[in-house]
Amino acid sequence: MRLLARLTDDPWGGLSPSVYETGRLVALAPWLRGHEARIRYLLDTQHADGTWGGPGEYALVPTLSAVDALKKHPAARRGLEALRKLLSRPVKLPDTVAVELIVPALAERLGLRTPLDPRSLHALRNRPLPDKLWHTLEIFGPRPEVVAVDGIVAASPAATAVQLRGPVPGDGLDYLEAVQERHGGPVPAGVPVPLFERSWIIVALKSAGLDVPDPMVEQLHAAFGTQGAAGGPGLPADADDTATALHALALCDSPGPADTLDHYREARHFACFPDERTPSTSTNAHALQAIGHDRELEEWLRDMQEPEGNWRDKWHASPYYATACVTNALQGNEKAVDWVLGTQHADGSWGRWEGTYEETAYAIRTLSHSRRDVSGAVSRGAKFLHEWGDREHPPLWHDKDLYTPTRIVRAEGLAALHLACAVRR
Repeated sequence: MRLLARLTDDPWGGLSPSVYETGRLVALAPWLRGHEARIRYLLDTQHADGTWGGPGEYALVPTLSAVDALKKHPAARRGLEALRKLLSRPVKLPDTVAVELIVPALAERLGLRTPLDPRSLHALRNRPLPDKLWHTLEIFGPRPEVVAVDGIVAASPAATAVQLRGPVPGDGLDYLEAVQERHGGPVPAGVPVPLFERSWIIVALKSAGLDVPDPMVEQLHAAFGTQGAAGGPGLPADADDTATALHALALCDSPGPADTLDHYREARHFACFPDERTPSTSTNAHALQAIGHDRELEEWLRDMQEPEGNWRDKWHASPYYATACVTNALQGNEKAVDWVLGTQHADGSWGRWEGTYEETAYAIRTLSHSRRDVSGAVSRGAKFLHEWGDREHPPLWHDKDLYTPTRIVRAEGLAALHLACAVRR
């Protein structure tokens, strides 16, 4: 399978470029090769209303970054007017990475007022940063306590560029050159993240009855430390990557160090990392799959279900992702099935804003756990997946802004098609 061959041979991953991260490199590292291409990328991705990024609240962070990057260009002036409109009404923030710090930091650079209290940002500027914030080092500036791994700071091009402080030859510059070359200038917000990509793909394929090559299992084992597993170089270990890697290894009949997950246990659930702002339903679903059974955790997950029957999550914009994760862990939930059946589009797809390949795959996975005859809905969904072809996958995953892990999305679609065949038999 070509997908798996690319996964094992290519360490850089299949992540889409980020408007936010690309904007930070334009503003903070104009010395890096590919600067003009990054400017072109920002100009080409501006929407007609002057914003950048996703729908609704997802426009704020990338638009702030792009406006700051482009400065006095006419596109920046249109973006600034769009920002003033966004900030003139009650601000609804998406639950993206460090959004409560990024928004006031960039608004301050642009001389914009926001209703967000900047005191937390200012306090962090005057003390050592916890390692979970190294991924957003670009809003703080270089720090002596920050440690690079092979020149990479927290799997972030912008954080690495800021810590490097200029075109200094070495691993850091080599990393930035390689990352920007990948997409011809623009860059993802988190790269490389090999454990994240490999773990999610193994779980997607193996849990649907498909197989994966042994080398991927060896790579997962090698990624574990005393605190568990981290998504990529320089990132701290966290409960989500640890739990999903443990589940992936268990599915491959090669168990990992399960006790590493104990570091993240709270009273009834698992926290992704210390001082977590929002608990994650998908992380706890992954933890339940990793440990096999836990009554309190199962009850916590059920308590987090929305009245409509779905779940929501901090790592993804779509409720179809969280709902698939939790129904996988609970081995079904008929209220969730009702919600999925009631939200299918006329063309057979599912999606928060529009029908997408990715969300349709999650919906099919949720339906595959139902005890009822859902073959009609699944067949229409599978037809939509087959007809998607080579179209781009809209960004739905949360980092500093929305992104697409294209290989994971493709794996979820392959798994859903395999499950659809089983449902229709």
